[in-house]
Amino acid sequence: MTLQERIAEVSDRIQRACAASGRDPGDVHVIAVTKYVTLDKVASVLSAPMEHIGESRWQDAESKWIALGDKGTWHFIGHLQTNKVKDVIGKFQYIHSLDRLSLAQELQRKAKTAGIDVKVFLQVNISGEESKYGLAPEEVPDFLRSIASLDRVKVIGLMTMAPFEEDPEHTRPVFRGLRELRDQLNHQALTPEPIRELSMGMSNDFDVAVEEGSTWVRLGTVLVGHEEGS
Repeated sequence: MTLQERIAEVSDRIQRACAASGRDPGDVHVIAVTKYVTLDKVASVLSAPMEHIGESRWQDAESKWIALGDKGTWHFIGHLQTNKVKDVIGKFQYIHSLDRLSLAQELQRKAKTAGIDVKVFLQVNISGEESKYGLAPEEVPDFLRSIASLDRVKVIGLMTMAPFEEDPEHTRPVFRGLRELRDQLNHQALTPEPIRELSMGMSNDFDVAVEEGSTWVRLGTVLVGHEEGS
């Protein structure tokens, strides 16, 4: 399939998922995950046109960002080491993987120095898998209280990764759990503004994630295909 055909198919699937759940497709945003593809493919994605690009390691993203950073909105979607904050701050408009206080404090320091705010998603390990990063759901309220004074770190959403399942329907409880956690946090009014965004759903399960309320889906294989051994 061509890139345009993949984009059309993804759009159609999102529309069908929204129809099934009574949602507006305009509330769902697609991040093209380009970590396994070449600079030329990223340029093609941005020219498609698609606005949102997702990368998970600065060492892989650096050459792409240098060439194309002004042509889209960039999302850092991988585990972010504290010593890499200096590389991504001011370049990636969204960080999807805030999961510890030391990282929040470093984001605050670097953002304050740069005179900017940084939009973040808290990464939550809803499934409880030991192999995944993220806060346990019960840790999130206290974590939000612990970063309340960090005025440059703007919590706009929650992120989770579901286990890979042959049948995507089995991921539904994970996505529902993140949505319910967001609603509980908003009921407690732990942030200056309500938490509105949910970053959840990847190539194998995004239809179910959208049905459960995802506002950002992170799509690699199904959207940009395979390159470089991905």
